[in-house]
Amino acid sequence: MGALPLEDMSKTYLEHSMVIHNFVIKIGSQIKDSLCRVFGDSVQYQWRENDDKVVIPDVSIICNMRDRKNVSFTGIPRFVMEVLSDATEEYDRNEKMEIYRKAGVSEYWIADWRKKQVEIYMFDWKEDDTGYSYLYKTITEKNKEELQMVMFPGLHISFDELFDVG
Repeated sequence: MGALPLEDMSKTYLEHSMVIHNFVIKIGSQIKDSLCRVFGDSVQYQWRENDDKVVIPDVSIICNMRDRKNVSFTGIPRFVMEVLSDATEEYDRNEKMEIYRKAGVSEYWIADWRKKQVEIYMFDWKEDDTGYSYLYKTITEKNKEELQMVMFPGLHISFDELFDVG
């Protein structure tokens, strides 16, 4: 695959950003009275489970705001969402999923605005303390009313609100 023409990249970037923005605005307005906060792709995390390498999720919900080291959070977000793009899809589905699993994130959404689809992954632990991820549910236009956060059942964003990219 050759380099994308610049206008393709900017279009991709715009939709990608809008999905992040939609989530942060909608969920942010519902979460503000709690101890948790929702962030877009402006915050970085450093976890020893990831050898203190910086990772920047597209969206994260963190409830332990005090766990910080300089400009990075060291606490583990309970929820992370990555919005796919052609350039990041493989990384988001493989290395990033593994990083989040190892760190102890509970719920991981992979949102694909190109297909209008959300895959909801949950991370859990076996009896011998090894972590694993499993696909909890895939949401498309057909079952869009089932879009629901597992870790935060009181927070709501509809499928159409999430994918409102003009």
